[in-house]
Amino acid sequence: MAFGINREELDTWKQNVASGQIAFLTHYWMDERFPGVTSVTKVGCADLDKLTAWCLEHKLDPRYIHKRNAYPHFDLMGSKQREVLLQEGMMHQIDRFRL
Repeated sequence: MAFGINREELDTWKQNVASGQIAFLTHYWMDERFPGVTSVTKVGCADLDKLTAWCLEHKLDPRYIHKRNAYPHFDLMGSKQREVLLQEGMMHQIDRFRL
């Protein structure tokens, strides 16, 4: 279950993903499969080659790109989430979601 974002933030992320940009969307999230994880960052891009290259640049396995809908994305969580957000200069998301 996702929460902590509004419709405008989600729509902006979708537009950026669809236009081929690397786009970040962090939100609170709970899933019993991942105890202790309280947020996820979805890094999306409709250009799969670009998203794959981004994953490799951050030492992430592109096999885990979710391709089941119109918004392909890679889910970042845990310590890797904070590490990548720091590398990408996303301090506002780190602060907002207390990562």
